[in-house]
Amino acid sequence: MATREPRIEGDPPHPVSFRTEHYKGGTVFPAKSQPWGELNYALMGVAEFVIEGVRYLSPPHYAIWLPPDTMHGAWNQHDLHYVTVYVERALCADLPAEPSTLSISPLLKAILADFAVRDITLPATEEDLRLALVMVDQIRLAPRCESYLPLSNDPLLGPVLKALQADPGDRHSLAEWARRMGTTERTLSRRCNDDLGISFNEWRQRLRLVKALALIEAGEPVRRIATQLGYGSASAFIAMFRRLTGTSPTRLG
Repeated sequence: MATREPRIEGDPPHPVSFRTEHYKGGTVFPAKSQPWGELNYALMGVAEFVIEGVRYLSPPHYAIWLPPDTMHGAWNQHDLHYVTVYVERALCADLPAEPSTLSISPLLKAILADFAVRDITLPATEEDLRLALVMVDQIRLAPRCESYLPLSNDPLLGPVLKALQADPGDRHSLAEWARRMGTTERTLSRRCNDDLGISFNEWRQRLRLVKALALIEAGEPVRRIATQLGYGSASAFIAMFRRLTGTSPTRLG
C-alpha cells in the first residue's frame, strides 16, 4: 500500500478536527493564519515556530496553542511525528487569547493517542464528539506560559543564549559569561529576568531538556546524553529531567 503524503493542511473543524503526521527533517510550513484555533503537539522530535514574529519551540510534553487568526510558520530540523488539533472559533472563547506554550495533561495525551490509533480526523460519533469536547476542556485547564524557551535580542544576553544553544553542554557560570561579555553578573542576571522572565539557570535547564528530548527520541543512551549536556553524572541529569517533566528519561527511550 502506498504511503500517504503528509497533509500540510488539515480538515476544517466541525467542531474539532485532528491530524497526526510524520514529517521529514527540513520540512517548512509557510506562514499563514486560519479562522480557527490550533493546538500543535510533538510526539517525537522538536518543531520550531515563528508566531507573530516570536520564536517558539515545541518539544514533546509541551504543546503550542494558537488562537484564531494567528499568523504563524514552522519548520523542523529533524524528523518529526506531530499532532495538530483544530478547534472552531466558537469553542475558543474560553481558551487562551494569546499564543501559549501548554503543559499537556495525561488525559489530553490519551485522547490524542486514541484518535491517532483509530485514525480519527473528524469525530463522527456521539462518543468521539464527547471525547473531543473533553479535550477542549483540557486545553482550557492546561498550565501555560508565553514560550517554553524564550530568546532575547539584547546585545549582552543574546550572544550568550546563542552560544549556549550551539553548545548546551557548556558549564560556564553566569559570572564567567558576564566577564566574557564585559559586564557584571548582576547586570546579566537582571537582563535574563527582564527579557526572558526566568533566571539564567532555569533557561539553561530548559535548553538542556529540549536538547535531551531530541537525543532520547534519537535513541541515544542516557549516560551519553548526560555527558553531552554537561552533567557530571547520569544521576544528576536524570534528577533534572524528572524535576522538569515528572518522569525519568529512561521511560521515554
